[in-house]
Amino acid sequence: MKVTYDDVTKARETQSKIIRNTTLEFSQTFSNICGANVYLKNEYEQKTGSFKIRGAYCKIKSLTDEEKSRGVIAASAGNHSQGVALASQIENIQCTIVMPKTASPAKVSATKGYGANVILEGLTYDEAWAHAQKIASETKATVIHAFDDPHVIAGQGVIGLEIIEQLPTVDQIYVPIGGGGLVAGIITAVKEKNPNVEIIGVESSAYPAMKKSVENNMLETVTGDTTIADGIAVKTPGKLTFEIIQHKIDKIVTVDDSDIINAMFLLMERSKAVVEPAGAVALAYILKHKPESGKTVVPILCGGNIDMHLLGQIVSKGLSGMGRMLKIFVLLKDKPGALKELIDEISSINVNIIEIIHDRLSTDVSAGSAGVTISLETEDQKQSNELINHLQERDIKFQVLS
Repeated sequence: MKVTYDDVTKARETQSKIIRNTTLEFSQTFSNICGANVYLKNEYEQKTGSFKIRGAYCKIKSLTDEEKSRGVIAASAGNHSQGVALASQIENIQCTIVMPKTASPAKVSATKGYGANVILEGLTYDEAWAHAQKIASETKATVIHAFDDPHVIAGQGVIGLEIIEQLPTVDQIYVPIGGGGLVAGIITAVKEKNPNVEIIGVESSAYPAMKKSVENNMLETVTGDTTIADGIAVKTPGKLTFEIIQHKIDKIVTVDDSDIINAMFLLMERSKAVVEPAGAVALAYILKHKPESGKTVVPILCGGNIDMHLLGQIVSKGLSGMGRMLKIFVLLKDKPGALKELIDEISSINVNIIEIIHDRLSTDVSAGSAGVTISLETEDQKQSNELINHLQERDIKFQVLS
């Protein structure tokens, strides 16, 4: 199986009346940070909140009437499930999605909302995938693979055509990599139009499967580790995607969760964009490892489906990572006015108090004392340091918790 430039152009015709041509937006903020001209490709604007609808729709449109009559099936815990469900709804065919029991309730609900029959099976994606294959063998439903399929790859490649048309002067495109379908499609499109454009794949450092495969010139499987970027937490890349990527990609790099959190936080604060962890890895890399000065670069923000519980943690950790949130513990004498005196000292530095927890009853708080945990918002690391120095000068005993 091969994927050609003509396949991508045909996929664009297929998508034309259904899929959104997403915006390519210049970011002054990120350009200033990086020293390069940064344009954000906003794939989170797609219906379902990610680029996955592109490939899923192209694959389903390629099916014969007989294949459509038997329905389709896919295994996914996230964006692919919603893409397949919506594409099936558009084409009015039966769709079954197998999701692990650990899948986010919000994503399960969203997938059902697009008309799919959702089956919860297994605790991991691999177990859900095995069950989907079992059902497919029994029902003869067509399996819609998340990335290792020529129609899916061609569908994702349309993003590359859009970028070249929207920004002919682009020097580098940074693409998130999980199984490799997105970057394989973009390479196929972009290198044909302009081979001088560098394509740089970005993986989570916890799942560098494609990077190791390219380095060793053979498919590699990684054991994987914990990461918030679950959308690209793939242990083994696709065979077809690997064959495309290994000969054409310019570089594959990795980012840590801390870098991803920083990028997500800045996207929310500066660009008012809610982007999921896997969708923010490309920007995370260029923020940490600055491109060459003056280069015109495009990080692809490939999805925006983030668990709302995680969103609060991102804000908190983002503020802490930038030195803009400080949590301290102070052991005060349990007497009238002691807490007010502490608050007055903090207020003198113009620091905002977010939360106070006043505790007399815990076993680690001695009799006659009160333990006070205070969460503070500061302008930057400089102001955090100023507050710490001020409290030390006033001989106030405290511990920095975070």
